Amino acid sequence: MDVETFTTSSPAATAALGGRLAGRLRAGDCVALIGGLGAGKTALVRGIARGLGLADDRMVSSPTYVLVQEYPAAVTVYHLDLYRMTSPEAEIGGLGLEEMLADGVVLIEWAERAEAALPRPRWLISIDITSKRTRRFTLSRVE
Repeated sequence: MDVETFTTSSPAATAALGGRLAGRLRAGDCVALIGGLGAGKTALVRGIARGLGLADDRMVSSPTYVLVQEYPAAVTVYHLDLYRMTSPEAEIGGLGLEEMLADGVVLIEWAERAEAALPRPRWLISIDITSKRTRRFTLSRVE
């Protein structure tokens, strides 16, 4: 498995990284995002959505309380957040993940909470906070 590592030093640089990564994504792709609070998951999603054609990236916010946000881009972007789910591995099936993947890209924050229930293959992006401003992103493919 190929692993790539990227480092950013601001939310704007994180969004720019997301924009570059968007070029690798197509409808049917699932991206699992893993990282602690404040790691930059939503900033990365903002950049990916913009890179996939979302005209106004201010629409992107953490879907913690609604579970799923849908963004109208050239390829529909579904943004999920599993943080507040009680039993994410059991509950994720009720979100319509297969339907979302049929026509869009699915980006899942706090994906480690339902890892066994996530589709394969998928992209995995682990985010480490390396200092107050810097983040290290590790990108890999889970087959």
